[in-house]
Amino acid sequence: MPATAPTWDPAQYLRHAGHRARPFADLLARVPDLPGDPPRIADLGCGPGNATALLADRWPTARITGYDNSPRMLDRARQYAGPTPGGGLLGFAAADARTWTPDEPVDLLVSNATLQWVPGHADRFPDWIARLAPGGTLALQVPGNFAAPSHRLMRELADSRRWRDRLAGVLRHDDAVLTPEAYLAHLTAAGCTADVWETTYVHLLDGDDAVLDWVKGTGLRPVLAALDDDPEARDAFTEEYRTVLRAAYPPGLHGTPFPFRRVFAVARKPEES
Repeated sequence: MPATAPTWDPAQYLRHAGHRARPFADLLARVPDLPGDPPRIADLGCGPGNATALLADRWPTARITGYDNSPRMLDRARQYAGPTPGGGLLGFAAADARTWTPDEPVDLLVSNATLQWVPGHADRFPDWIARLAPGGTLALQVPGNFAAPSHRLMRELADSRRWRDRLAGVLRHDDAVLTPEAYLAHLTAAGCTADVWETTYVHLLDGDDAVLDWVKGTGLRPVLAALDDDPEARDAFTEEYRTVLRAAYPPGLHGTPFPFRRVFAVARKPEES
């Protein structure tokens, strides 16, 4: 985790819910049939629950639990809790991805845009795969845009003379996620067959300072948390960052194009012979 853990704002995160949900839908489209009847599904890092609810559309009878370590996100997610239209059940619980392991075998363990916050997360793969049912799947998606201007400029500003004493060690760097090749190596070493790929989406964002509005819901959260006790400093950093983002992401006639690379992996555990 970063030196200053982010304080999540579900409303800010959901301002770009449509764009954020698309990679999750693309990930689920590559998940094979699940062995359980009904299947047992765990969503690690469920956030405000809107994406977790999509799992019930794909697996209507499933018993689904979304896990998160943010009380504010869980409070928002619980609006989706209860029986699902297909006869399944959806619930939510607190958990920390750094230490959590399923307490019963699951048919699908999915994690959407969460593991970049967990240093060394690939070391958790063997524990999670061990708790998959035979023929079960581990599916994950992480942002791969840490070298993009949105994140590079944030780090450069945080490391500038004005801010480095306040923000040293707060932000993640480009080693927060692995290369697709490294994910493939970890997952196959754990005994799975793995499908790993990357996609760069070009989101067209609406509104003024649209990229700043996006990162306020995710990547900028550790900075906002670190400066939360000093609103004047928090606003000053935000304004400096706004200026460099405007130059890096100029709006077009129909909105602001925002390229965003993501890395995906779907790993299937062998069935028992």
